[in-house]
Amino acid sequence: MTSFALNGKPVEVDVDPATPLLWVLRDSLGLCTVHLDGKAIRSCVAPVSRVEGKHVTTIEGLSPDSSHPLQRAWMEIDVPQCGYCQSGQIMSAAVLLREIPKPTDKDIDEAMGGNICRCGTYPRIRRAIHRAAEMTTEKSKS
Repeated sequence: MTSFALNGKPVEVDVDPATPLLWVLRDSLGLCTVHLDGKAIRSCVAPVSRVEGKHVTTIEGLSPDSSHPLQRAWMEIDVPQCGYCQSGQIMSAAVLLREIPKPTDKDIDEAMGGNICRCGTYPRIRRAIHRAAEMTTEKSKS
């Protein structure tokens, strides 16, 4: 049995400790790409044993109603084409914006380099990250 906090709530899964976290999230819990104690990780290569006693956040944990600035910017800019990679893109962008609230194009390219979009929506992804940064700045001014 592996225990960890998922989106702020305790969960236990009864799976082989070597099972990739991605499989546990998708198959056992119905979720996907993650932050582990605030850092973006690739759940497809992380064994579930890595999260024992830690805090895991999925895209569903960013906000209960898609009101997170990145989620809103993604919709405003109409980023997704097929949508397959988008949760991973948003989760990586969330860590970037937490660490660098006003990223440059270079910052974005470096932070997002590990996320592949087969549809090539990189220009829209970059625009959406800049837009989310603006939304965050606007919110903090009000």
